[in-house]
Amino acid sequence: MNSTTSLSELLEHAKQSLKDVRREDGEFVVKDLFRGFEWNRIGRGDRTKLGSMFLSYVQHEGASFIESTDKTPQNQQKYKLK
Repeated sequence: MNSTTSLSELLEHAKQSLKDVRREDGEFVVKDLFRGFEWNRIGRGDRTKLGSMFLSYVQHEGASFIESTDKTPQNQQKYKLK
């Protein structure tokens, strides 16, 4: 994963990382689905686009097992497993 990784590849990574999230972990943001150095390699604009793409995924394909909740003070969308 580097600065040339496509948004669709990043979204796939985020979706695959959901298997590592446990219900008892509570709420999480998209950033939590990446290791710190991976997240920092994604440009700010692409992070915003990735967040929008992930929200769309949650509202459609992932609606049966994940839901969006409120936002963080930094305006990041929070999610939790159903």
